Formats: sequence, structure tokens, C-alpha cells
Amino acid sequence: MSESALAAKDAPKGAPNAGDTKKKKLSLTSWILISLVAGVVVGIVLSFTVPSGSAVDNILIEGVFYVFGQWFIRLMQMLVIPLVFCSIVVGAASMSDPKMLGKVGVGTIVMYLCTTALAVVIALGLASALQPGVGLDLSKVVSVEPSATSTDQTMTDVLINIVPTNIVSAMADGSMLQVIFFALVLGFILGRLGKKVATVNRFFTQFNAVMMKVIGLVLRVAPIGIFCLIARTFANLGIDGMLPMVKFIGTVYLGLALQLLVVYMLLLFLFTRLNPFHFLRKFWPVMVFAFSTSSSNATIPLNMETLEKKVGVDNKVTSFTIPLGATINMDGTAIMQGAAVVFIAQAFGIDLTPSMLLTTVVTAVTASIGTAGVPGVGTIMLAMVFNSVGLPAEGVAMIMGIDRILDMGRTAINITGDAVVTTIMGKLTGFLDVSVFKNDDVEAVDLDSVSEPESPVDVNEFTAKGEPTEIGEEGSPDIFEDVEEPVVRKK
Repeated sequence: MSESALAAKDAPKGAPNAGDTKKKKLSLTSWILISLVAGVVVGIVLSFTVPSGSAVDNILIEGVFYVFGQWFIRLMQMLVIPLVFCSIVVGAASMSDPKMLGKVGVGTIVMYLCTTALAVVIALGLASALQPGVGLDLSKVVSVEPSATSTDQTMTDVLINIVPTNIVSAMADGSMLQVIFFALVLGFILGRLGKKVATVNRFFTQFNAVMMKVIGLVLRVAPIGIFCLIARTFANLGIDGMLPMVKFIGTVYLGLALQLLVVYMLLLFLFTRLNPFHFLRKFWPVMVFAFSTSSSNATIPLNMETLEKKVGVDNKVTSFTIPLGATINMDGTAIMQGAAVVFIAQAFGIDLTPSMLLTTVVTAVTASIGTAGVPGVGTIMLAMVFNSVGLPAEGVAMIMGIDRILDMGRTAINITGDAVVTTIMGKLTGFLDVSVFKNDDVEAVDLDSVSEPESPVDVNEFTAKGEPTEIGEEGSPDIFEDVEEPVVRKK
């Protein structure tokens, strides 16, 4: 027997050998960060060396980079409806107790809306004080119309349209609030019926696992897509194009930092009496991943896994609040929109009245609710906010030029807001294991294990324990039937 074989035999069980160490590959997060840096460098070099309208510009920058970047974004957008629908159905079904669903659901939505409103107010205040748009002449910017807007909807229309008249049409049109409403109703009914609809319960559980697997596959090509998107952005803007926007970008990121370190940390401490910065240490890897992918939906699996294994929130809460938050809670996006309103108004020399600022808050909250958690959607919804206060549409085109730079930061704040609210709701409902939260294990969850989901949860997760029954048999299907009130776990 060779020396290497003897060494391997004598090594402790589970210890990696030299061969395994050499073969260790870079993680997906590492590849994404590398692609970001490479995209910035390549884009800046191209901006200096490739003239606009040249063959290289048309073929490489506006051809290859544009096509591959759009393919990646479309792959993300393709998964939004089925992922959100199935996740919320499964989450609502697993929380089939009416008291529990009402307490968690209403509390979560109210807190999401309040944090978003605070985010817009912070952005408006910062932008008004720092005045990032003063001295910028937007008449020199080429006007590009956004591809889609929601400017034809009033607040009343948004409230009415929460209830769909045709769920198939709502899915086809991407009407997220209508899809969420129907998913909540369907999931609640499935959870209440339990064993009577075991086959339907099992279908949604398994299909949800399939969608998580598809997300993992799409993320495998994320480094290529992100490189192309970033390289094209910097190739078109260049150093000179970025300089007038530096102050605006700094204003947005300052607002994001205040939302994270003041609003979120204060809320977490007030409602849970736990150390908010200990939470931040554990959740930091998820923020880095969201920053890299610019997609709230793509971060759902890692977000849920970290909250359950590192923070101690029960899956009954995370499976409901995290997919819901990835769709309706867009605090980072709201900060960008609030700052953009002031920035564009200053650039065009428009004075914002108090009534216009109030309208901005209301409209930005509404726009954030209807913004899907995929890259680039926030700038499309920005047109709705601009129209509500009478700002020129050309301002949207200016913001779209640096969307990728802002999108990374605001996505990290979006998913952190989801996690903070989820932790608070877990504490308030007794589904937070404080001992897990307080331990010193702050290592990141393995991304490979997240992208390879386990076998679908058994249907008994949705129903009372016991032998299977025929569909339609009498009996209580409620898994929470013996729980009068949520039990608060002892520290």
C-alpha cells in the first residue's frame, strides 16, 4: 500500500486530505464578486479605448454584453411568478391556524409598510440636505423612455386591484399583489382542509422545491450575466459620466446605511430585546450574496436557511414572511426612489412643495409593494413615482444608467429588512429560539447546500399526524388545533 493511501487511512474520519484541498473550487459568491470587479475594470477600459458607434461598440458592448446581460435578467424575471406563488401557498398552508395566520400575516404586512415609509422619509430628508442634483444640467442627457410604467394607477386603483378578477390574467400580466392575494387565500384553504386535499398540498410542496432548484441553476450562470451587465454600464458611462452621479450615489448609500444601522437595529432591539449587532454579524453573508446578485428572490433560499439555522426563527414563520417580503417589502428601493425624486427635481430646477413630498412618500410605498424582487425592476417603478409629482420622464433614463450600482446596495437592504421583520415576528409569536440566536456560530450557510434543496417536505407538515385518510373523510385537518396561543420559548 502506498504512503499516500496509508496517510489517508490513518487520517481522522471526515478530515480533508491534501488532494481534496487542492481540488476545492471557488464558491459561487466568490465568482460573482470576481465578475463584478472584472466588469468594472473592463467597462472603464472600453469607455476610454472604444469610440461610440464603432464596430467594437456595436458588436461587443451593445451586442454581446447587452444580449447576455438581458438573458440573465430575463431568466430571473421568468421565475418570479411561480416562485412567489408557490412559496406563499406553501407558507400559508403550513400556518393553517387562523389565529396564527392572522397574527403573523397582518403584523408582518403592517411592519413592512411602516419600514418602507420610514425609508422614503429618510431619503427625502438626506437628499434635501445634501442637494446632489444642484449644478447638474439634465438637458445634456439623452432621453430614453422606460420600457413599462404603472403611472396610470391611482392609490384607489391599487387598493381595488389587490383582488383579482382573473388569476390567470394576473399571473400573465405580472400583477404581484393579485398573485399574492390569491396565493394567501389558496394556501390558507389548503392548510385548513389538510388530509382532504393531500395530493394538492403535496403538489405545491414539491413544485416549490423544483423552483428552488431552478433558482440554483440560474445562479450558476450569474457571474457571466453580472459581468456583462456591469461592463456595459461602465463602458457607456465612463469616468466622466459617473462623476456627476457620485453625490447622488453617495446620498442613496448613506440612506441605506441609516436604514440598516438605525431603523432596523433599533426596531430589532425594541421588539426582541436582543443584541442587534450580533444579528448583523450572523446575517452579513446573506447581505453580501444579495449585494452580488441584486435579486431578492434569488436570495430567498439562503435568507431562510440562515434565519432558521443561525438566528433560530422557525420555518413556520420564515416560509411565510420571507417570500412575502421579497415581493412587497422594498425599503432599499424606496430609499432610491425618494432620493431620485429630489435629485431629478434639483437637476431640472423644480421646487418640491410639502404636498409633493407627501405624495412621494405614499406613491413610493405603493410602488415598492408592487415591485418584484428581481434586478432592475425598481427603475421601472420609479416612473410611477416621478409621474405622481410631475417630474419629467427623462429623469428616469438618467437613473437607469446607474441602476446596477444602486440595485446592489438596495437589494441588500431589502432582504435585511425582510430578515429583521421575520425575526421580530418570530419573537412576538414564540417561534424564535433565543439560544440559537445567542450562540457564537456566525459562519455562513453553505451556498451549495442551499442551491441543492432537500427532498420535498412530507404532506404531514401541513396536516395532523396519523395514518393517511381517504380524500373527503371527516376529521380535523388543523395541525395547530391543540394550540390555543403561541407558546413563548424560554431563554
